[in-house]
Amino acid sequence: MVARQHRRGGAAFAAMAVAGVVATAGGCAGGDGGGGAPADERPGREADVVRKAADVLLAAGSSKASTSMEMAAGGTRVTIRGEGGYDFGRRMGKLRVVLPEDPSGADEHRPITELLSPDALYMKNRGAGVPDDKWVRIDSTALDDGNLVTGGVTDPLTAAELLRTATDVTFVAEQDLAGTRVRHYRGVADIVRAGRQASPYARAALTSAAKGFAKAAVPFDAYLDDAGRLRKVRHRFSYVNQGRTVEVASTTLLYAFGEPVTVTLPPSGDIYEGEIGT
Repeated sequence: MVARQHRRGGAAFAAMAVAGVVATAGGCAGGDGGGGAPADERPGREADVVRKAADVLLAAGSSKASTSMEMAAGGTRVTIRGEGGYDFGRRMGKLRVVLPEDPSGADEHRPITELLSPDALYMKNRGAGVPDDKWVRIDSTALDDGNLVTGGVTDPLTAAELLRTATDVTFVAEQDLAGTRVRHYRGVADIVRAGRQASPYARAALTSAAKGFAKAAVPFDAYLDDAGRLRKVRHRFSYVNQGRTVEVASTTLLYAFGEPVTVTLPPSGDIYEGEIGT
């Protein structure tokens, strides 16, 4: 496949980092303290606690992040993993993303550097024909999945923004997550409503995402600490690619809150404008 950036038709680029991997294939947490309001444990308030997750992350400032994205299609299951950090105030992150090994025995994929920003995804070491010193820039609002799965990573703050639409929320249990006490909640988010209810910076991407998923309902498991900060969230998406439904489970772990995260977007001269192959 060859894709061209800067086109909505180029949303087929989603197949490059995620669905393309499926096609070729056939927790950390700290005990650090921090701000945020304590979770409200009064009966019937579970949904309110979960819906506030994005606001509490914004107040936390920044954190380290670990991600995993599991996909299943045609009996094949693959996992993409990422490590890095996220600046919630600037709504920007930097992650090192590792693609799964190619079962055909081909050379191992190089790790991809991904820069997340409110309106675009930047990737280095992704796509045949892209020079080693160049970046690929993808307009998040031009992707049919709103960049929830395209890069193999769900933007951590966007993942929390989805929780603003949480319904049918139930408290599961208190448990230990790598040494931190967390409360486990389970419920369902709605991509369509998220496009209307999310913070302004996330609405365009989430509105676009509503067009690329087989179901608007997104089941989730969310784990919040005593300060109400989202420590772990797992969403289960049903994504449509080339007429097939791909089941995607995206998990994000957040820890080391308040640790500085530096993200510098590449200058325009470092952005590749040519054709990109898988």
